[in-house]
Amino acid sequence: MTSHEAMQEEINQYKREKEEIRTILGQIGGAGDARKEKIINISFLIFVVSLFILDILRYATNLHLNFIPEMFSVEIAVLLVSMKIIWMIHKQQKVEHFQFWILNTIEFQMNNSAVRLRKIEKMLQNANEKEETTSKG
Repeated sequence: MTSHEAMQEEINQYKREKEEIRTILGQIGGAGDARKEKIINISFLIFVVSLFILDILRYATNLHLNFIPEMFSVEIAVLLVSMKIIWMIHKQQKVEHFQFWILNTIEFQMNNSAVRLRKIEKMLQNANEKEETTSKG
């Protein structure tokens, strides 16, 4: 295999790895995921604020609804905020897992490069030894 063919193979391998990373990034979350998150965040905010406003209006107008407890809207708002926090923790775990995967991949590539470098050093050392023995002889 010539050096040109070896270089071409390295380039092809790099392109394959780049496409694999793009695919994985797309699975983790991309532009569509950001839009979905924005919609969910706005929905949470509107719902929580409307519950608090409803509760304030109930107290301001002394409106007593028998089928809804007094603190029901506050309890629902706290529940929704808790769900949002849990969801954010889950998203953070996905990001941390992805960062771990990237670091693990980098370490693997560095180890492969170190092995290749040792092989090249051995080949050069063997070539130098052959050259020295032929020049002495």
